[in-house]
Amino acid sequence: MSIRLASLIHDSIVDGEGLRSVVFTQGCPHNCKGCHNAATQPFDQGMVLDIDVVIQEILDRNHKKVTFSGGEPFVQAEACYTIAKKLKEHGYSLWSYTGFDFEVLMRLNDPYIKKFLSTLDILIDGRFILEKRNLTILFRGSSNQRIIDVPASLKANAAIISSRFKDPVQTNNRDQQGIYL
Repeated sequence: MSIRLASLIHDSIVDGEGLRSVVFTQGCPHNCKGCHNAATQPFDQGMVLDIDVVIQEILDRNHKKVTFSGGEPFVQAEACYTIAKKLKEHGYSLWSYTGFDFEVLMRLNDPYIKKFLSTLDILIDGRFILEKRNLTILFRGSSNQRIIDVPASLKANAAIISSRFKDPVQTNNRDQQGIYL
């Protein structure tokens, strides 16, 4: 099985908590105005790699923390799930970014979306909205995006906002949505 990537980087300190490897998938349907990773949007660019090569490169770095970003990881849910499942078996902390809302992902019919979600610890959901850009919030580009505790959310079948990464001051209605634990 293969995956189309924009890049695979190591030693990131901005794509989640701690020192992480980041799997930047190639291809995104959202086309958010002001996207930080606009080069990852075209579906016909990037490089196609065997997922075993990706997994081995990550395991060789042994950071124990990986973030899936993009592009849009959930467009390649099967490949991302396969990578994430193997990393989880090795005790990795897994995060993912998505332009989809958690609620939308839960309604989609692709079984690999839920399987991929089941491997994640944290999901940062929502499109980047330039008008809501905020450089003071943790791990996000705009204030509409949420940091979701995925295991708790799957159990509750509702978006549960991570209290561990909750911003001290919430500034708009979108930030108030979800259940805080």
